[in-house]
Amino acid sequence: MELGFLVGSIVKILALLAYIYGILWVMAQPSRWVKAGGLIVAFGVVQLGLTKFGNFQILNSFDSGLLFQASAMTMVALGLNLIYGFNGQFSLGQWGFYGIGAYTAADITYRWVNGDARGLVVIAVGTILGAVILTGINKLLNKIRGVPVMSAFTLYLIGSIAAGYVAVMAGKLLFSVFQPLLGTNLEPGILATGIPLQVVFFLAVILAGVFAAEISFLLGVPVLTLGSDYFGIATLGFTIVVNVLMVNSDTILPFPEMKGGRGMVGIPKLTTWFWAFFFMIVVIVIMRNILRSSTGRAIMSVREDETAAKAMGIDIAGSKLMSFIIGSLFAGMGGAIYAHFIGFLSPGSFDFLVGFNPLIIVVFGGLGSMTGTSQPPLAGCSSWKACCAYCSVRWVQKRQPGAMYFIH
Repeated sequence: MELGFLVGSIVKILALLAYIYGILWVMAQPSRWVKAGGLIVAFGVVQLGLTKFGNFQILNSFDSGLLFQASAMTMVALGLNLIYGFNGQFSLGQWGFYGIGAYTAADITYRWVNGDARGLVVIAVGTILGAVILTGINKLLNKIRGVPVMSAFTLYLIGSIAAGYVAVMAGKLLFSVFQPLLGTNLEPGILATGIPLQVVFFLAVILAGVFAAEISFLLGVPVLTLGSDYFGIATLGFTIVVNVLMVNSDTILPFPEMKGGRGMVGIPKLTTWFWAFFFMIVVIVIMRNILRSSTGRAIMSVREDETAAKAMGIDIAGSKLMSFIIGSLFAGMGGAIYAHFIGFLSPGSFDFLVGFNPLIIVVFGGLGSMTGTSQPPLAGCSSWKACCAYCSVRWVQKRQPGAMYFIH
């Protein structure tokens, strides 16, 4: 029986390898109709595998769980590959942005299903207003040459704090004024506004990614001036700080629903294969288009030779910051997908040691390779599962043969 399981797992691994190569091949085709048709087929193949036909199902619940987690990890790894593989910045902060996105989206939907729309309002107003303020300050500083980095960072920080304060006030005001509309549950998942929970989930994923990107902007302004190794150390420290804040989110931060180190429960499980596939394809499309644009060529030129790129008139600091922001955006969206699949968030899942997983994927998959980055999360999960399951079954058979009855 264990041999059959191993053979089946190997077949699934090969199928997943062919699947991801097929998606990337479809995305590389010039015809839009071929791309659209290929993506529909790719989505339908997995959806068919997840569909039950009586007692028969190609992909069981464990396989589907691995697939959803691998989709989220693909988004995180692609973001890190943009930062490290294509831009040459050794970052260890990707897991921190992954956690920020997970907790941000989870807080929005958790409050929503409990009849509280303030999470959505505050995050939406804060991210939009923050983006406007940060963009305005950036344009102002571009006109004023020679502003010290820390002075610019102080201005950005003040603007972000102001945006956060206005967002909180807007949340309180809208909550008090529109509570009859926003806070009245017609049925589970739908408030009196008639907005379906899936729409709220979509907005939560987008807002989580944007919020993580804005945090990365604030972090990147002072930190990207450091050398590659020191930049890695600084981003590792950021990941540790984020994890500490997660552990103390119910004491230091005003978020009692996150329950600190005990873990956040009650998150609605809204991640379906449609959403996981949709956002993964969105990330692949955005990254492929960026790399083929002049912005992408500028990002890659910084990796090759900063001096030569600067001599050609490329904004070195701007290219580094751009790749860092976009990579963090992908990580935040991946975290949101993960949170609504698992339904439970624990700070231990975002520990800095676990944060080396995306780095391992990028390094072993190939720096600067989208195919190599997309392949390990999908195929690697299945192969690791097959090896662990086969070895554990063989060990139990040798130690306690009678225990196999209970395992089966």
